[in-house]
Amino acid sequence: MSEDIEAKIRRLRELGKATAEQEAKPSKPPVARPPRRVSKIGSLRERERKRRIMIGAAIVIIILLAISVAVYTYYQNRTLKELEQAKQQKIAEVNKYFTGELANDTAKFELLRQIQAAKSVEELNKINVKKVYEERLAELQRKKEEETKKKALEELNKAKTQQISVIEQAFEPLLAQPLPEDLKNEAIQKLNQLKNEVESAQSKEQVLAVDPTQYLMDLWKEYYYYLIDSTPTQKVILKKGEEKRIYTRVEAKYVISKITKLSDLLQYTVEKAEMVQIALVLTRDSINGAFLSPGDKIKIYAKNGTKGQYIRIADEGYVDLILLPTTAGQISLSESQSEGSTVSTSSTTSYSESHSTSYAPGDTTITNAQNANDQYSTTQSSTDSSSAYYNYNVNLAEVLKAIAAGKIEAPEEVKEQLSQYGWKIIDLEKDSGMLVLDPTAKFLVIIEVPAEFVTDILNYKDMIYIAKITG
Repeated sequence: MSEDIEAKIRRLRELGKATAEQEAKPSKPPVARPPRRVSKIGSLRERERKRRIMIGAAIVIIILLAISVAVYTYYQNRTLKELEQAKQQKIAEVNKYFTGELANDTAKFELLRQIQAAKSVEELNKINVKKVYEERLAELQRKKEEETKKKALEELNKAKTQQISVIEQAFEPLLAQPLPEDLKNEAIQKLNQLKNEVESAQSKEQVLAVDPTQYLMDLWKEYYYYLIDSTPTQKVILKKGEEKRIYTRVEAKYVISKITKLSDLLQYTVEKAEMVQIALVLTRDSINGAFLSPGDKIKIYAKNGTKGQYIRIADEGYVDLILLPTTAGQISLSESQSEGSTVSTSSTTSYSESHSTSYAPGDTTITNAQNANDQYSTTQSSTDSSSAYYNYNVNLAEVLKAIAAGKIEAPEEVKEQLSQYGWKIIDLEKDSGMLVLDPTAKFLVIIEVPAEFVTDILNYKDMIYIAKITG
């Protein structure tokens, strides 16, 4: 638009110059005529005519120049207005795209600078805001992805380091045990395998998925089997906290094999079942009524005095010997006999006499009666009696002392009778259904139990109950 205006102004200027040149151009030389006399009035008129032509041309030129300037100014102002509007549109476009994290981006300020510096609409149109925005957005996205990858890589490496540390700490208690060489090599191999899996993981999820629990469960079970097989006794004790139980080796392995949680498995310890004998003095009612025999398999319980509950002390033991109480070591027998006779004689004599007199003077009857009774009795009695009492008392403790001192004839026969005497009392009670000995009578019981249970038994020795295993 501005070029069209300038072209029109140039044409007007050229037109004005052409008119002036045409007026200033000398006229054709006159045809040779004889000179004539120029009139002064004609000369003045000619000059006036030329002056008027010059003035008119100048006025026309001035008018044309004014019109051109006005037109130029109009178009110039219009162009500036259109340029300003175009700039505002461009600025609005920039603000439309460059928002959020791009609101203060350097690319935005560079675009605004270019827009403000533009001299024409055509120059503004060459500024591609969307393209700059998309390029800048792509660059930021690329940087974000790079930052995300970098952060993810850092987190992955951190997760790997932490997971490897967790795995090493998980294996540390096992490797600290006195493992056999083959089991130790297997544990180290598993540890290195898990660490390699962590190092080769491509994501945090893959790192966390490397769980050593199942591997450790299998390795710990193998170690427990090794401990059970290495125990010098035929039976072993599995101890878990305060709970202790005795098993055969096969039974102990089975118990270990059924455990499904590593935390539960690590609570167990394996101890040898070293059998010892211990003597207890217990009341009859706390040892199965004393109906026990040497070799019986038993379980031992105790009453918790503070809580009034019964707890299991030992789940397996054996009876070695039971001694009867001192009340059964005293034999007392008594016999008595009596005779008597009685003689009695009795006789009675009776005499009776009665007199009666009646008379009636007037209306009144008067009776006079007399009675007399006599009785004579004679009794004789005699009694004759005789009695005999015999008491037999034997102290078995003294008999045993006499046998030991060699002061009793036929000691072997006496010992045989004594060996049968004690248990016959219990057997007769059982067979007859009669309780002869007091339930509170005390028995000396010698039992065989694993040494691990002795401390608990002695702690509860006054509250012990023995149960016979029948199955």
